[in-house]
Amino acid sequence: MLLGGLLTAVGSVLPWVATPAGSLSGTAGAGLWTLCAGVMAIAGALIPRRRIALVHAAVPGFAVAAIVVWQLARLAQLSAMTDSWGKLLPGIGLVMAAGGSVVLIRVAVRLRHTP
Repeated sequence: MLLGGLLTAVGSVLPWVATPAGSLSGTAGAGLWTLCAGVMAIAGALIPRRRIALVHAAVPGFAVAAIVVWQLARLAQLSAMTDSWGKLLPGIGLVMAAGGSVVLIRVAVRLRHTP
């Protein structure tokens, strides 16, 4: 859970979109939301209560996953509108945030099913 929170928090401040003109940072938009979710997941990793830790893994995991899907759909929409397929690409920050959400969701599932 700590790894998922760190992946999400660090990925939030890295570039989210790579363009030929340069990179766009995630902190200009939805990266602030994912940064908050990453900090919430890190805090949940330090809580010794199982149910609270489960909530601190599931809520940020699903929230970040929704934000990543929204950003990828927005990239596809902008590429279609400007006819620039292959020029707007997801950056390393968006990929790290997506990986962090996968780790957090997996942790939540394991916490739910492990006695």
